[in-house]
Amino acid sequence: MKTNHVFIIAEAGVNHNGDYNTALKMIDAAKAAGADAIKFQTFRSEKLVSRNAQKAEYQKRNTHNDDSQLDMLKKLELSFREFSMLKDYCDEQGILFLSTPFDFDSIDFLNQMELPLFKIPSGEITNLPYLMAIARTRRDIILSTGMADIPEIDAALQVLQKYGAGQISLLHCTTEYPAPMREVNLNAIQTLKHQFGLPVGYSDHTAGIEVSIAAAAVGAVILEKHFTLDKTMDGPDHKASLEPAELSALVHAVRNIEAAMGDGSKKPTPSEIKNKEIARKSIVAARDIQKGELFTEDNLTVKRPGNGISPMKWFDVIGTAAPRAFREDELIEL
Repeated sequence: MKTNHVFIIAEAGVNHNGDYNTALKMIDAAKAAGADAIKFQTFRSEKLVSRNAQKAEYQKRNTHNDDSQLDMLKKLELSFREFSMLKDYCDEQGILFLSTPFDFDSIDFLNQMELPLFKIPSGEITNLPYLMAIARTRRDIILSTGMADIPEIDAALQVLQKYGAGQISLLHCTTEYPAPMREVNLNAIQTLKHQFGLPVGYSDHTAGIEVSIAAAAVGAVILEKHFTLDKTMDGPDHKASLEPAELSALVHAVRNIEAAMGDGSKKPTPSEIKNKEIARKSIVAARDIQKGELFTEDNLTVKRPGNGISPMKWFDVIGTAAPRAFREDELIEL
């Protein structure tokens, strides 16, 4: 990841609704928006959930039925072959392909694709066998920390580090769709950074783009945000996702924030230097002054421009003799 560059992941997730052509269009949209990467979710439904697993409340609301998680996920699967083709298309378009695996077969498949990193979702942070399998790929890892407390995050990190993981980055996250503003807790980004000494980003499940922009301003080095081609499509995640124009606005705003953050040193900028003489003031004659007359608070004042003697030299000037005659408003010289 680039230094001083917020790594922006356009989270396609399952918003392709199991349709390969929709996934291609999402890649085009993410690239056009300026995202660094597009991320999908790779899983075999039967190995992810049991037949008895029920959907979350937000999934029930957004899919308008009471089907099981298994029934829902079966409709959202893409094949390993389709993922291979999607990666090839990403390579052609110049955007990084990523995908989160949700089972061991998917880990093996994505590892064979030689992805540069694995993204571990919040729900797997307590899945010891899964963490071990990911770590053994020795690839870099982005670990989402939604629903987790500090001891759970620490335990997951210990497993990942013990079994060979590469560079690890953390994502602060609130696992609700959409996440309530009062539960976002962006200050946790700095808490995680100080606690673990690792790069920390933010996985944004709020509605809109303002929280992602704020996260960039408070130090997030990675941003992940769900997006969709159309929020009105059927599916569990569309309503909490950005449409392409919103994703583009998010990327543009974050890039502006990057530029605005600067290096932290406090000194005049190049554009400020040319304004110094215009905005600052100098010591000038308050009235006509004769040669040899003493400068006093009665015959001096301070006015723009600032290309004369600085008012900070006021008491150095007071009491000295005028070296020549000065007209009212003329810059004082010694």
